[in-house]
Amino acid sequence: MSLPVTIILTIAGYFGLLMAVSAIASRGSDNSTFFTGNRRVPWFVVAFAMMGASISGVTFISVPGMVAEKGYSYLQMVLGFIVGYLLIAFVLVPMFYRRNMISIYGYLEERFGRSSYRSGAWFFFVSKMLGAAVRFFVVCSVLQLLVFGPLGIPFVVNVVATIALIWLYTVQGGVKTLIWTDTLKSFCLIGSVVLCIFFIASDLGYDFWGMTRAIFGHESSRMFYFDNPKASTYFWKQFVGGIFMAIATTGLDQDMMQRNLACKDSRQSQKNMVVSGITQFFVIALFLLLGTLLLIYLENHSIALPEKSDDIFGMVATSEAMPVWVGILFVLGLIAAAYSAAGSALTSLTTSFTVDILGAHRQADQRRLTRTRRLVHLGMSAVMGAVIVVFYYLSDQDAISAVYTLASYTYGPILGLFVFGMFTRREVRDPLVPVVCVLAPVLSWCTQWALVRLWAYHTGFELLLINALYTVAGLWITSPGKTDICRKN
Repeated sequence: MSLPVTIILTIAGYFGLLMAVSAIASRGSDNSTFFTGNRRVPWFVVAFAMMGASISGVTFISVPGMVAEKGYSYLQMVLGFIVGYLLIAFVLVPMFYRRNMISIYGYLEERFGRSSYRSGAWFFFVSKMLGAAVRFFVVCSVLQLLVFGPLGIPFVVNVVATIALIWLYTVQGGVKTLIWTDTLKSFCLIGSVVLCIFFIASDLGYDFWGMTRAIFGHESSRMFYFDNPKASTYFWKQFVGGIFMAIATTGLDQDMMQRNLACKDSRQSQKNMVVSGITQFFVIALFLLLGTLLLIYLENHSIALPEKSDDIFGMVATSEAMPVWVGILFVLGLIAAAYSAAGSALTSLTTSFTVDILGAHRQADQRRLTRTRRLVHLGMSAVMGAVIVVFYYLSDQDAISAVYTLASYTYGPILGLFVFGMFTRREVRDPLVPVVCVLAPVLSWCTQWALVRLWAYHTGFELLLINALYTVAGLWITSPGKTDICRKN
């Protein structure tokens, strides 16, 4: 059986299982189910689902490949994620539950006004659309290389077909469906990585202890980088950046918080956040261990590294020297990560656009709200497909870097708005808030350019903090109120 046919059968089998889970989870669904899951999902189910939800197709492909240049430096950032998750659990989660919010950006309307609310919602919309498109474009590119290209099918058809499948399983159940399909994803994702490690280690002739010695004796297994503060891999830049990246991309992200707010109450949600934050470290470590094994495999077989590090995993997994099971596991993990990430993005984009931008949830007619929600869901699918095609022709860097670079620019104003609202009592000139939020990323780009040109300093994920600080400074300068630095909940 040819590789393209094997992959198509794998995708069909997984999608059939996905649709079965979706059908069961979406029974009796209504608008409340779509937006909040009726707040009845057990915390441990959400925690296990979140373990997979934080891992996209980008993580699956890009993280194993990044060890070739950056070693295990990513774990420095993941340590920061754990601290960030703790702050989300004990600062943001109680606040959102007290306000019984459908969309977390409703806080900005309560605190500042309508323009601030819309600014946060629009920046989330741009952030999530671009981030999800980058993540999904990576998956579509791999499927194009392995399946659609050999069959002579254009990339656009690949994207349309894949987006249509994702729209199909998310259109009815929304966030409740996502939590249960994320649980399936977590099983498939972790299982595929563990089995890939086993098969590749076996091919190299390693038992468990031999594999352990080989991995930690390899130069790519370096984790801590304290030697060069100017480098993007410097520990404190990654650790502190990880704290605020977690707060911005999880705690202030409608996509991720929509799952967490599906728990019964804030205490249940806090348990979920703490457990999922800690387990994320070990899951990412598995990907990095796999990355080192892939490098050892290439070295032992005298195979040159591909031009793009994102191609390393797929190249080894689907090579003729590997058992066919490795290729199947690679595809299974890839599509499990991709379908879930894209599905959750579509659901959260639909929620935010319907609730925050259109304000459709304010109308009493549930039938009309359902019709609006479904039209928005279809529109979000079309826009995401178009953005993926654009990325296909413009991308030139490893995907994980692209995702976090985009997040640094687009989540910075959201982080700044929440920090200003929660830690000061100053009011803002609401009509000026959109101007401040647009200027902050522009000034951040100028700062990044100047630091490289003048001092050869390469900004890493601390760019998010620079962006947020510009936002806070702009709000402070334009605000009319007196200073009283204490949190206002």
